[in-house]
Amino acid sequence: MKQTLTVALVGNPNSGKTTIFNNLTGARQHVGNYPGVTVESKEGTCRYNGTEIKFVDLPGTYSLTAYSADELVARRFIIHEKPDVIVDIIDSSNLERNLYLTVQLMELGVPLVLAFNMSDQAGKRGFAIDTDKLSTLLDAPIVSTVGHKGKGMNELLEAVVASAESAPKEREPFTLDYGREVEEEITNITSLLGKNGSLPEEYDPRWLATKLLENDRDVASMIGSPKVNDQVDKSAARIEKIVGEHPETSIAGSRYGYISGACQESVRSTIEIRHTISDKIDTVVVNRILGIPIFLGLMYLVFQLTFTLGGPFMDWLDQFFGWLGVTVAGWWPVGS
Repeated sequence: MKQTLTVALVGNPNSGKTTIFNNLTGARQHVGNYPGVTVESKEGTCRYNGTEIKFVDLPGTYSLTAYSADELVARRFIIHEKPDVIVDIIDSSNLERNLYLTVQLMELGVPLVLAFNMSDQAGKRGFAIDTDKLSTLLDAPIVSTVGHKGKGMNELLEAVVASAESAPKEREPFTLDYGREVEEEITNITSLLGKNGSLPEEYDPRWLATKLLENDRDVASMIGSPKVNDQVDKSAARIEKIVGEHPETSIAGSRYGYISGACQESVRSTIEIRHTISDKIDTVVVNRILGIPIFLGLMYLVFQLTFTLGGPFMDWLDQFFGWLGVTVAGWWPVGS
């Protein structure tokens, strides 16, 4: 393994990414700017078990689709600089929204470590996450952290080094099925891209085709082939006609569908647990055979409790109001 590792930190805004960066690097960091843009860059270093690790704190972003300078900087750094490991900082209490970025990183085929930050807040909100199962589904190690308390930092460093040691030189990108109509058009565009020899080697043709359907301007500017551009327009129009929505919306929906399925298999909440207990009770008390006897028994119990436990209280109330009536009557003049 290399003696110096380059690790990029990515994550949604307000996921606690910068806090974790500060915890890992301390005072060993400096601030600059990325070339050609005003976006701030942060780099810092630390040593772990003899390995020098350089952390790059990429701008906070919700997606790798280049809508803003922050997203473009983050994506270009990952693709062109090829860091040894990407650490995706995830707000555990808002899992599905944060995992959208994770799926896009998986599609790039980069070595990933997932830091499930704010795990204490997720627990307080009633979420129980099966990290082992979710780690298997996402094919990436998961480390639970609490950034503002400094918890999980050693475990995160250990996962980073282990991932760098075990990561294959050429990791296969994750392939998400976007549905028959979209997949057919991705194949059509990919076949044309394969005939265009001017494409940079670092870009996977399927990834490029998907981005072209998402109307990614940065990717579109790289493609100089009129045939490819015409095919993208035809494919987008066909998808919109058949599916009833723009390809970008359809692709995003497929990603969120995959995320939702993974979360349903690996995340439970106290609300779901209460529902499960309620369902188990319902199978007995609303049973078509046992339901009526149980109902009559409960009504008899209520009747008995009302008169057995309520009798003494009624007697006390009767005596109290009798005394109160005599007392109040004594205050009035005779004959009134």
